[in-house]
Amino acid sequence: MRVLGIETSCDETAVAVVEGAAGAQPVGRILSNTVYSQLTEHRRFGGVVPEIAARAHLERIDGLVAQALDEAGLGLADLDAIAATGGPGLIGGVMVGVMTAKALAFAHDKPFIAVNHLEGHALSVRLTEPVEFPYLLLLVSGGHCQLLTVRGPGDFTRLGTTIDDAAGECFDKTAKLLGLGFPGGPAVEKAAVGGDPKRFALPRPMWRKPGCDFSFSGLKTAVRQTVEKLPADDARAVADLCASFQRTVGDVFADRCANALVLAPSSTLVVAGGVAANTYLRGRLEEVAAAHGAQLVAPPVRLCTDNGAMIAWAGVERLRLGQVDALDFRPRPRWPLDPAAANRM
Repeated sequence: MRVLGIETSCDETAVAVVEGAAGAQPVGRILSNTVYSQLTEHRRFGGVVPEIAARAHLERIDGLVAQALDEAGLGLADLDAIAATGGPGLIGGVMVGVMTAKALAFAHDKPFIAVNHLEGHALSVRLTEPVEFPYLLLLVSGGHCQLLTVRGPGDFTRLGTTIDDAAGECFDKTAKLLGLGFPGGPAVEKAAVGGDPKRFALPRPMWRKPGCDFSFSGLKTAVRQTVEKLPADDARAVADLCASFQRTVGDVFADRCANALVLAPSSTLVVAGGVAANTYLRGRLEEVAAAHGAQLVAPPVRLCTDNGAMIAWAGVERLRLGQVDALDFRPRPRWPLDPAAANRM
């Protein structure tokens, strides 16, 4: 099965072609994976501007589709389906991707598959690793922070979520306060190298409390207050604060995942999403997984941030089950993986 995937939910315009076996086994092959990053457009604003993002998607999408097909050595007639992120995300960008995919599917008589962006992250590990269902997933990105049991495409149980801000947003805010630039995650991780992770005592919201929910707003406030008091002549302050912040987030992740492994035991803990690219946090999660008799598995770093390959792979997984969508599908700014979770809160 060969599926073209389009991702336009935020500030990455991405198109990829992925190949997977017709059976239900994991591990596929990436035939192409093209990405246009809009960092230049958004960096001077310190964050993503939705209107600028949507226009950039519109300007780049056709060329990236052509490039992805060319790199894969395929034509549209060689594909088995067209997949695109249908939400959640910045609705202007999502609409660009969905309408492009619908047009291609209609013109070439191919199935159209609307992929939940979060499901793309959730299933991405199976593109490169032989991970079997079910598994426990920590999904952490700029806009999302959740713990879920993953039983298959469209089959998720949410164990916990953030009650306020996402971890990735907290990284971005910390980087902005320290003048480290955007995106914040890689900048904070780089600045933390050689820093003293015990110098600054930062709050760990929800730490050692029952359940699997997260909270990061208090940590953001504490970082801001600490930055305001940093001595201007302290050359080590930024590195130490970044290291302390990173350690604090690691403490929270470890604590919440430990609770999840008790509530929903699993032999596999998967971490996915943009924040999963942080090597320090991966190390902390490896420790907690091992302590509970589980193995930590993560996608390659290049597949942690938004990309078309994860959307194409989710398309393969859904196509195997016959889960295709009609061309009247409406893009969704919000689309929970576990719709029933809201009723359980």
